[in-house]
Amino acid sequence: MSTQFEVACDESGFSGTNLLDPASPVITHGSVDLDVPAAAGIIAVLRTRLRQRTEYKSNQLLRPEQRPALEWLLTTLRGHAHVHVIDKTSYVAARVVELFTEEPSYGAGTSLGTDHSGTVAALRERTGFLAAFVELARTKRVRLMDHDAVDRFFATMPADVPALRAVTRARVEKVMQRLIDEDPEIPPPLEPLVPALAETVLYWSAGHRSVAVVHDEQSALTPGRVARLGAFLAEQAEPPPLHSFTQVDSKHDPRVQVADFLAGIARRRTPDLEELLEPYTCAATKSSQV
Repeated sequence: MSTQFEVACDESGFSGTNLLDPASPVITHGSVDLDVPAAAGIIAVLRTRLRQRTEYKSNQLLRPEQRPALEWLLTTLRGHAHVHVIDKTSYVAARVVELFTEEPSYGAGTSLGTDHSGTVAALRERTGFLAAFVELARTKRVRLMDHDAVDRFFATMPADVPALRAVTRARVEKVMQRLIDEDPEIPPPLEPLVPALAETVLYWSAGHRSVAVVHDEQSALTPGRVARLGAFLAEQAEPPPLHSFTQVDSKHDPRVQVADFLAGIARRRTPDLEELLEPYTCAATKSSQV
């Protein structure tokens, strides 16, 4: 018999469409399966240890003097938390291939999509080309095709990457027109939170249960996008992995606050934290790994 339970989520490193900023190379999506009293207890302990009465963030826990509190948190959460990590540059490289050589799908950028790791590795250092793609794919409030952006995209396209030989101007302009027309069947190409949510749901559903998600308020996760993602996931597994999705103000939900702590710590991970974080972190899908 299938079961359904609730997880709370938050992200760290969201930068909108500015995905190639070297100062913020990854986005992390943290999730916990704690109930409200358990999460509130954790927050109360951290508040005492940090000696902070108002808002507190993960960077405070990363201070050397707070190492005992950080280790206490990561030990306490073991078995009740998960972090999905997406390398933003690799994410952009994979989107080029998925958008312009395949039929766009809500499986793009997830473990349910095609493995483009070879092409991603070849494109990671082609920053001029990736920047041209990001510029082209920014279609919010755009109503007409930007042919100059299309020209720049093709002018910077590497000739030595086999997968890009299938990318034609006709194909690019067709897909771009669908994006400009806000075709709901195409997932937003510059919103890594959508596949991050998918991977989080797939992790907790584990192939045999439905997950109710409580998430910090995030404009990228619109009701339409989440509904289409849920429908896609339901086609892939039984029972449907995503049962429901609710956005809340993190100030009023201690579970989301704990998820925020975990996501922030994982995003700023340092070599001395590798062992502590390893049980929680999941490498991004093959098409988005470094």
